Amino acid sequence: MISQNNRETIEAFARLLEIMSELRAKCPWDMKQTWESLRTLTIEETYELADAIIDNDAGGIKEELGDLMLHLVFYSQIGVEKEAFNLREVLDHINKKLVYRHPHIFGDVEVSNAREVEENWEKIKLSEGGKKTVLGGIPAGLPALVKAYRIQDKARGVGFDWEKREQVWDKVEEEIQEFRKEVSESEDPESMEEEFGDVFFSLVNAARLYGINPENALERTNLKFIKRFNYLEKKTIAKGQSLRDMSLEEMDEIWEESKKSDK
Repeated sequence: MISQNNRETIEAFARLLEIMSELRAKCPWDMKQTWESLRTLTIEETYELADAIIDNDAGGIKEELGDLMLHLVFYSQIGVEKEAFNLREVLDHINKKLVYRHPHIFGDVEVSNAREVEENWEKIKLSEGGKKTVLGGIPAGLPALVKAYRIQDKARGVGFDWEKREQVWDKVEEEIQEFRKEVSESEDPESMEEEFGDVFFSLVNAARLYGINPENALERTNLKFIKRFNYLEKKTIAKGQSLRDMSLEEMDEIWEESKKSDK
């Protein structure tokens, strides 16, 4: 039996489908859009949702989810027009996938924790045939930091991981030393870049092992730096000075002051 809330949700979703059909038939801008033209807009909307999540802005999250929902319906409407697929087929596909990949809910498989769920998920994906590989599902266009995390997380899903998380620190130290050696002994930009990449990769691994999302962690630091630098700039302007004319010691004094404003 469908609950009243779900019934109202279905009605609202049906209304969105009707609006989308009408826009494609009558609005000049909507009529000329394609999957390709929507792609960059969808990426932008996804980042706007990410910003709202970082800000813990419930209202913003609700609004951005609506924008993304529109894009999903838009792509599906174009699929109908191309006679490629329709939204019902999209929903049928994800429904079947969710049921199939959650045998501990819809079948007789037993799991004791979230990690076992993830391991089963990866095993099921690999058993589905085709050209699937452990790392094959990672989009090539992902930002490098996010991609590194996903690579390591998927490798962990098939058991390729440290036995104890503390072991990762030896690897981090090893990569830092190799990078420092390359910087001090080499003038080859590519070699230095490669070693620095290894340092990054090992730090991402450490973050993952300690339950830290490196993308979120770096963004928190970005925002913290922006806040403190804006404080520095504001204080400097209030004194009638320019950052370019200040010494590093003078800027550092105000910078330390800005840290107190974080609390």
